[in-house]
Amino acid sequence: MLTRLAVFALCVLAAGCSTATGPQTDSRIFSMGDRVQAGDLIYTVIEAGWLDRLGEEPNVRIPEHRFLAIRLSVTNAGKATSGIPQLSLVNSRGERYPELTSGEGLTDWLGFLRQLKPGETEHGRVLFDVPTAAYRLRVTNDAEQENEVAALVDIPLQLGPIIPQPAEK
Repeated sequence: MLTRLAVFALCVLAAGCSTATGPQTDSRIFSMGDRVQAGDLIYTVIEAGWLDRLGEEPNVRIPEHRFLAIRLSVTNAGKATSGIPQLSLVNSRGERYPELTSGEGLTDWLGFLRQLKPGETEHGRVLFDVPTAAYRLRVTNDAEQENEVAALVDIPLQLGPIIPQPAEK
């Protein structure tokens, strides 16, 4: 009996000293305009706005819910080329909505396959089709899941004027 108790105590102690092997999810929450670092990538969310449609006739894109376009900048502060991972929105219930893979009709679309050289900064918009609500933008570094670093940026619900979309030339 004493041996089992000693083994159990050692197991508990060993488990308490183990290192985390899962993703390093950063629960820090930032505001729009803040400098947000996730690994070697530094994000700054500049603005967010709702759109009822994209493009012009006859190629109008109508969302299932509503388009949310988020303008941001991303800088690679690392020493190697890095991809900008797909971003997602998180609602108040913890549900995630991935960014759309097509920005057709959106001016300044950041693109979907994105690479940054060391010291390079990209500016543009990412696009979501989501129900109208407040969200948190989840940003991450370009790493495997077990080494992922993430942060959240508050995207408050603002139903002011809809972002105008200039006609594409």
